[in-house]
Amino acid sequence: MKVVENLQGTLTLNNGLVIPQVGLGVYKMTDEAEANFAIQSALRMGYRLIDTAAIYENEQIVGQAIKESGVNREEVFLTTKVWNSDQGYDETLKAFDTSLNKLQTNYLDLYLIHWPGKSKEKYRETWRALEQLYSEGAVKAIGVCNFQVHHLEGLLAVCNEVPAINQIENHPYLTQEKVRKYCQEKNIMVEAWSPIARNRLANEPTLNHIAKKHNKSVSQIILRWHLQNGTVVIPKSIHPERMKENSELFDFQLSLEDMKNINALNKGERIGPDPDQFENGFAN
Repeated sequence: MKVVENLQGTLTLNNGLVIPQVGLGVYKMTDEAEANFAIQSALRMGYRLIDTAAIYENEQIVGQAIKESGVNREEVFLTTKVWNSDQGYDETLKAFDTSLNKLQTNYLDLYLIHWPGKSKEKYRETWRALEQLYSEGAVKAIGVCNFQVHHLEGLLAVCNEVPAINQIENHPYLTQEKVRKYCQEKNIMVEAWSPIARNRLANEPTLNHIAKKHNKSVSQIILRWHLQNGTVVIPKSIHPERMKENSELFDFQLSLEDMKNINALNKGERIGPDPDQFENGFAN
């Protein structure tokens, strides 16, 4: 498994596009000044992947921060997502235009279906719209979020383009091995949201033991575990010191025993909702 060597290190998606393995998630960053400062701080540090979504209500802030950062748009891998209430072919195309305008850009690097919802037909129609946008060059890659194996099977049965990414809740308490294995078989990159479980594992004994051994924080151990699993990570922080910590993952390596011990922490425990039950009202 390839592991990148620095913050600009990239993995290659199934269509040949490269994506930074470590990025910044901006969920719940709605204070304009705070979010702008956080995003620009991340870009100054060398982060080049920014992950937002229509439902976060901060696409305008993200677009403005990138513009003001002085970093060329072409150097930033920009992701957003279509929300559940905007699913459907025509609705998705309209939602995409709205997102593009707010982000102040003329293309996206990655556009994702945020949740599968309970209608197979609906997410298939949404995917058809994403394929249209991809064929037009309005977006460089398309993918999904929170898709379980049966959702992916339902999509792959009819799609022209295999999703480049499946962004899922993934951390040591929810290792998602079945989904990850299926994605690996289908050459779909896994991207982890809530990769450090919103810091709920800070006192976990096994992780603290491994962290002490490597002279790293628990968060750094978890993020390194993701990297060695070949997963893209988008930890969210508004604090520059935490962003810096989250980026310092390249001067140590977890042993096979470390990896095995972290895998053994799996409880199947979600922070977010079960994708099979969820319809509306929650964002990741």
